[in-house]
Amino acid sequence: MSGRRPLRRSAAGAIVAILAALVLAADQFVKYLTVANLPVQEPVPVLGEFLQLYFIRNSGAAFSLGSEVTWIFTIALSVVAVVIIWKALGLRSRLWAVVLGCLLGGVLGNLTDRLFREPGFGVGHVVDMISMPWMLPAIFNVADIFIVTGMISVALLVVFGLRFDGTRERDHVVVETEEEAEAVAAASEVHDLDADETRPEPEPQTDADASAEGR
Repeated sequence: MSGRRPLRRSAAGAIVAILAALVLAADQFVKYLTVANLPVQEPVPVLGEFLQLYFIRNSGAAFSLGSEVTWIFTIALSVVAVVIIWKALGLRSRLWAVVLGCLLGGVLGNLTDRLFREPGFGVGHVVDMISMPWMLPAIFNVADIFIVTGMISVALLVVFGLRFDGTRERDHVVVETEEEAEAVAAASEVHDLDADETRPEPEPQTDADASAEGR
C-alpha cells in the first residue's frame, strides 16, 4: 500500500460517500426488518446463547446510559458527522477513506434514528437488536458495529503514522526550532556539494577525437 500513488481528493471523497451510503442503507434496512418482524424485548435465538436477536428502543447510549438527555447524543453524533465530512475533503489515503467512510455510515445510521424515530425529532430512540450475552451485556445494532470498528481502525492508523495525504510520519522530518531547520538545510547543502564533487570530470578532447567526430 505504501508504494501506491495517493488518491485524488475527489476519488477519496467518492469512496467515503459510497461506503457511508452503503453502511447507512444496511443499518436502516436491518432496523426496518427488526421493527416489522421482531417482538419487543423478547429474545429470539439465532445461534443459541452465542447470538440472539432482541428488539429494544434505546433512548441513551451503551447500556442505556444518559436516557434522560437523548438530545445530547443527537448533537454529539451531528458534530462527529460534520468533522468526518470535513476531514474527508482533504483525504488522499485509501485506508483513511475506507475507515472514515464506514465510520461516517455508522454515525449517520444512529443519527437518523435520533432525528426521525419516535418519540420526536432530535430525541428519537435508536433501534437495537443484536445480543451476544456471552460477550457483552449490551444490545447493539449494525451502526454500532461500524462505529466501534471504525474508532479502533482510526486509532491503529494514528499509531502506525499514516497521514491523510497517504504518506507516513516517518517519511517527514520534524523540525521544531529555527536551529534545527538551519541544521537540516546545511546538511542538505553539504550532501549536494559532496554529490557534485564525486561526479567524474569530462576528459579533455584530443585532436584525434575532434577529427574522428568531424568524419
